[in-house]
Amino acid sequence: MNKPPPKRKKATSPDPDNPDISSQENQYLVTIDVLAVEVPELTEEEERDRLHLERRVERAFFEAGKALMELRDRRLYRSTHKTFEEYCRDRFGHSRQQSNYLIAAAEVYENLTTIGCQILSEADLTTNRSQILPTNERQVRPLTKLEPQQQQEVWQAAVEEAGGKVPSGRVVKNVVQRIMEKTKVPNTYQIGEVCQILAKDNPELRGKGGCWCIVTAVHDYTCTVRIWNGELTVGLKHLKSYEYLPQDCEQMREVCDRINQVYFPVLEESVQRFLESLGKLNRTYLTQLEEKVLSLLDAEIKN
Repeated sequence: MNKPPPKRKKATSPDPDNPDISSQENQYLVTIDVLAVEVPELTEEEERDRLHLERRVERAFFEAGKALMELRDRRLYRSTHKTFEEYCRDRFGHSRQQSNYLIAAAEVYENLTTIGCQILSEADLTTNRSQILPTNERQVRPLTKLEPQQQQEVWQAAVEEAGGKVPSGRVVKNVVQRIMEKTKVPNTYQIGEVCQILAKDNPELRGKGGCWCIVTAVHDYTCTVRIWNGELTVGLKHLKSYEYLPQDCEQMREVCDRINQVYFPVLEESVQRFLESLGKLNRTYLTQLEEKVLSLLDAEIKN
């Protein structure tokens, strides 16, 4: 009968107290030679190709935003879709809000390159050259509400905080927040801004938690807001901004106006429930069915 092959034992250092055991174990040690593989340096042509491709990746969100802006402004979607929102959803698989974020980010990117680099050629506007620039939309989203000069100042501060590298969106947002705190303005909300109501620990807001609202007046420590069935005053700690872009805020204001026009306390409970559900949307648009039902209600009220 063939004997089974011996099991490989774990290599150990010699045992001075028991040399026989160490000797037995050493006979199973195996020496493995590892060949070093030399990685060739990039040629000049490869270096150029790498830089060119890196620039394309860095500017991808900018190019997308510029393209979406032209598609929207020239209404090049009109042959197949009634609205830009439907076109974006069907063609690119994302909402109008996402498209607006890209469009706004492209404008910020353009401001950063225009204000900070008038003396630099476009070929030099990359993170590999003279200026550190954004590489994705989320990095510049906190800058969209600032003036162009403020955008440049905040971005430079964020780059410094990131150690000379491209800062994350969180770092940029923190810099924006610190600047707001330095102004010593207790209320930084703006009229027309869309926020979410946080009803925790406030019995006066019972039933309003999760509702979106439109800021209609700004006070020192409160805001007057408009919701699906009227207005109320809310403390700052019970508000949370959705950080929507101006276009999205305008769209939400239109929806809010339409809901308020058809809402009456004497409406049937099912209708009130429907309007209340619209008041808790976490998106900036109505679906086709929601649009039809709201239009039907509007027509019924006017008649």
